[in-house]
Amino acid sequence: MKRIVIFDLDGTLLNTIDDLAAATNHALACCGHPAHPVSAYPYFVGNGIDKLFERALPPEVRNSTEIARMRTFFVPYYNTHCDVYTRPYDGIVELLQRLQTAGIAVAVASNKYHEATCHLIKEYFPDIAFAAICGQREGIPKKPDPAIVNAILTDVAISPTDAIYVGDSGVDMLTARNAGVESVGVTWGFRQVDELQQAGAIHIACNTADLWYCITGDGK
Repeated sequence: MKRIVIFDLDGTLLNTIDDLAAATNHALACCGHPAHPVSAYPYFVGNGIDKLFERALPPEVRNSTEIARMRTFFVPYYNTHCDVYTRPYDGIVELLQRLQTAGIAVAVASNKYHEATCHLIKEYFPDIAFAAICGQREGIPKKPDPAIVNAILTDVAISPTDAIYVGDSGVDMLTARNAGVESVGVTWGFRQVDELQQAGAIHIACNTADLWYCITGDGK
């Protein structure tokens, strides 16, 4: 049984894609660029908002100036509209409660900017005592760099062998590998199973019962 479970946020704990799409399309419109259908966004997200903007922008304007301009429209809009459509995935609240009852620590390591990460966790999981909530911050490399996971494990004084990382993308699986922790790829998120497997997922979970077993070894 693991002592701590570190979760990705978008596509793992919360289905945020509709709100991310709406905020990005708002920023695109404000900058005079065409919008994208929601179905395009699962392949735009996962590497932080600057990479999201780069992927969403027309190729001829994918530059640092336009990315910074997008941020000025996206952040205030998303800060006030990040919970319009966002919801926890089925069984996630119950899983977190069960882990907490079992004395297994839970934490979040996300490439979403830190302010929004903290806001969403506190809104949707108010009864869960997270050991750490870490979004993307200035000066800390984004996943798949292991810095964010390493910092969490150092703060809670738990070794990588006693930790497991859960996410929905290849970026997450590479993060786990780079941090030397076991990984679980979940199939209910934004990416396909092939991507998870190619990135080295140790386990694949199709539902929260599978995930509980991966964490605890308990099939009940």
